Order: sequence, then C-alpha cells, then structure tokens
Amino acid sequence: MNPLYAMSLALNAAWEYQLLTFPNPAVGAVCIGKSGEILSVGAHKYAGGPHAEVYALRDAYTALSGDLSIQSCEDSHQIHDYLRIHHNNLFDTVTMAVTLEPCAHSGKTPSCALLIRDLGIKLLYISIRDPNPNAAGGADILQGSGVECRFGIMEEEGKQLLEPFIKWQNSPFVFFKWAQRLDGTVDNGIITSTASRTHVHALRNRCDLIVIGGNTVRTDRPVLDARLVSGKAPDVLIYTHDEDLDRSIPLFNVPDRNVYIESSLERIGNYALVMIEGGAAMLEATKGLTDWYLSYIAPRVGGGTRSLGTVTEEFEVLHAKIEGDILLWMKKNIK
Repeated sequence: MNPLYAMSLALNAAWEYQLLTFPNPAVGAVCIGKSGEILSVGAHKYAGGPHAEVYALRDAYTALSGDLSIQSCEDSHQIHDYLRIHHNNLFDTVTMAVTLEPCAHSGKTPSCALLIRDLGIKLLYISIRDPNPNAAGGADILQGSGVECRFGIMEEEGKQLLEPFIKWQNSPFVFFKWAQRLDGTVDNGIITSTASRTHVHALRNRCDLIVIGGNTVRTDRPVLDARLVSGKAPDVLIYTHDEDLDRSIPLFNVPDRNVYIESSLERIGNYALVMIEGGAAMLEATKGLTDWYLSYIAPRVGGGTRSLGTVTEEFEVLHAKIEGDILLWMKKNIK
C-alpha cells in the first residue's frame, strides 16, 4: 500500500469535518490490512466524540472480526475498553495512516496512542506532529513501545488542514462564506442545495460570531441560526454605518444571542471562530481579517442579477468537494 494514498484518504475524511470539530482539530485516520487493502477510514466529527483513530480502529475491528457489537458505538471509552478486551491480536498486521500525531493525554476521551500501542499495531504513518503541548507525545509513547512512526507523509497538506486549530489557540480564526450560481450571481432567494445549507448551519452551530453587513440584513431579513441541525445561534455583529435597522427582522429575536450593530470590526477580536457572510462590499471590507474563504457553487445559471462585482482576488484551493453543489475551501494566493 502506498502511504500517500492512505494519507490522502485520511486527509479527505478530515476535511469533511473541517471547523465542525471546534475547538478540537480536524483529524483523519485510515487502517490498512496486511495485503494493503483499506480496512477503514475514520474522522473526528465533534469535540468530545471519538477521535479519528478510534473510529478507524472500531471499523477495522468489525471488518476483520465480523463482530458487530460496537459497529455503531459512539462512546470513546466503550470502544477503547471493548477493543482492548476483544482484539485477539487482529491488529498485529494492521498499519495506520493518521493526519496528526495520536494524542498522548486522557481527557474527555482516552489516549489514542495508548490504544494503538495496546492493540499491537507495529507501523504508523503520520503527517504532522501535534502542536498542542497538552496532547503531544503520543509518538514517544508508541516508539518507546516498539511501534515504528514515520512522520512527514503529505506534511504540507497536514499543516494546511490544521491551520484553523493553530490560529484559534491565540487569536480569532475568520472565514468568509458565500454562495453563488455558475453565472456568478449571489442574489434572489435560495441558491444552494439542502445539503449545502445544512452544512452552513452546522458551521454556524460551532461559530462564536457571525458578521454580516447592514444592507444584507435589510434586504434578506435573515435569521442566521442553526435550525437545520438543531444547533445554537451564534452572536451577530452587523457591520454598518447606519444603525437604523428594523428590529422585527428575525435575527434580532433569537433567544440567547447577542446582536451588535457597529461601524467597527474590532469586536471580532473577542471571539475564536468567526464566520463572515455577505457580498462584494463585505468581502472588500474584511479582506484584511479573513483567513480562509468558503464558497458553495450551485450548478445552475439564471435566477439572479447581482454578482460579487468588481472585487478582484486570486485564491489557492485547499480542498474541493462535489456533492450536488461544489464546495471550495480557499485562502488568498500570496505570490
């Protein structure tokens, strides 16, 4: 098995949950069988849930043993305990690829490094070391127990995946989101699919703050909640120089939310994960603050009249996904 292929699967799995794991990093893991076959692919899905390695090990155990007892288990402690008791040396010929060094510490979830060691895995491909001192050291545990750890597999891609996690440790991670049709139009009603809108709501559920322009609020009269995933509604900063806004607009009437109407963007500094939504004016106003860009492109033309206009930016695509709509994670291309 080419470790690059296995790592690419792990990276793609992690990107499915990028930012959705806040305040944890997005991580992917793959288990490889003795003949080079892919046994399982796992990803960390939400903070407090099983880590990527645990999902991959759970599903690899099911594939190798035929035992379905923990096939749907989502409790990290139960999975760890069950695998330790029932693994029956099935993992002796299993290799793993993980995007991030397995965690050494035990917190809300047990140590992945200790589980990998106890299951008897002999070889681990790792993209990057864990930059978090509270979780780092897993490779030391594994290597001290005779497990071979090979670092630097698709290292640059692993670093890109981890950029938000590193940034929000000390300052806000800010991303700008917009939806458009193939003809570039961004106005006049719903543009994207239910799946894309659900993804946006899942991101809102993890964000601390949404930033939106006053003109967009007046025109669209949005709610800006996370109802499609039954999630929380983040605080809202309405960036405008005209504070005259209709308070019957739905976003003002969401419980447990702070709404700020300000002519400055300084409040962003009080938050950790910030989503900006808007059009050309907001894109221009926030370009010095934005780390990444997220665009949903619907495969349709017609129905709108307004585009992002004369804004000129060149982006580097970090990850692309096609599932009905095209989803692009990007950052500015700095030459």
